[in-house]
Amino acid sequence: MRADLHVHTTASDGTESPEQVVALASAMGLGCLAIADHDTLEGIGPAVQEGRRRKLEVLPAIELGTEHRGQEIHMLGYLVDLSSRQLLSELAYFRRTRLERVTGMVNRLNGLGFPIVRERVLEIAGGGSVGRPHIARALVETGRVGSVEEAFELYIGDGRPGFVPRYKYSPAKAVRLIRSAGGVPVLAHPGLAPADELIPALIPEGLQGIEVYHPSHTPQVSDYYLSLCRRLRLLATGGSDYHGAANKKHNCLGAYTVSGRVVDEIKHLAGKNRG
Repeated sequence: MRADLHVHTTASDGTESPEQVVALASAMGLGCLAIADHDTLEGIGPAVQEGRRRKLEVLPAIELGTEHRGQEIHMLGYLVDLSSRQLLSELAYFRRTRLERVTGMVNRLNGLGFPIVRERVLEIAGGGSVGRPHIARALVETGRVGSVEEAFELYIGDGRPGFVPRYKYSPAKAVRLIRSAGGVPVLAHPGLAPADELIPALIPEGLQGIEVYHPSHTPQVSDYYLSLCRRLRLLATGGSDYHGAANKKHNCLGAYTVSGRVVDEIKHLAGKNRG
């Protein structure tokens, strides 16, 4: 069984609905998919339902944004309890801070002469976890920005005139939150923001894996993190980080997969975490 353990939907910053992503995965012959939207669980229910209809397993997951010494570090959480009161409370807070951030960025962009409104950004997000990709699409709609990539490069990327930083956890706090919800914490795409010195310190907090296989990792980088997993006895996971066919950066669902053995190990660890 092939499993893509890092997939996004319109519940956060993907461009395809949970149902569409599951249908595409099924047509490709994937056996398992992990829906891991940013700071939200909203896409999981529809994906699970569609997965049952198509006989494709959907793992509930989430991707939390954290920060360490100015570097953005992402943490994946597999098989979190969808009814965890602590997790749901924190995610509600994340939603509020995201809305505040969107308001601040729209105001800055208005000051730069862009006629965008917050309501349109929220409409583009479609009720999902709103973020910069939705603001970028609103900028493209003005006709004054040629692409989402250009919007980030010129206006809303880090340090650009429309940028407002978002609320982030520390990596350790994200690991603890995932574990409190019975989930399996995995450090996402460490090759994007090197934080190797963090890994040994996160293990006592509850870190249980590293995303070894990812579009941003060269074969050499993947080999390095695979050897690190073996040395530290961490689970090696992987996924495409799919954001939809319209996304130029990560648009190949199923390009990076792991075996069913890894899925079984995630389930085993989640069972121990809840036991």
